[in-house]
Amino acid sequence: MNILNCAHPLSAAQCAEIARMAGREINEVIDLRVQFDTNVPFVEQVVALLDSSGISTERLQSESWLLVPPSLNFITAILLAELHGRMGHFPAMVRLRPDTSGPVTTYAIAEIVDLDRVRQVARTRR
Repeated sequence: MNILNCAHPLSAAQCAEIARMAGREINEVIDLRVQFDTNVPFVEQVVALLDSSGISTERLQSESWLLVPPSLNFITAILLAELHGRMGHFPAMVRLRPDTSGPVTTYAIAEIVDLDRVRQVARTRR
């Protein structure tokens, strides 16, 4: 599986935890730098971000992907819509949570959310 990371770089320990939770080996982590200009429409910036990643639609459609979303909700919503359009389904998403148990705040892998499954189950509540 591949990880499309739109957050801070993932540590080796975080990647190991993601692989353990997913039950799959990580083939590649692609870090996308999400620094948007708030004075420019976000849709065109999301499209440019994905286009600049070099990931073909063929790869998006044929390989397994996890998304570590950016923290800004507006960008995440647009990114999910764009990925759904390119992939044909929603990707699974990695949720991080702050771990403040030590003297320095770090981020732990909280869960992996299968967004396409969430959508399928939600359709039964129509």
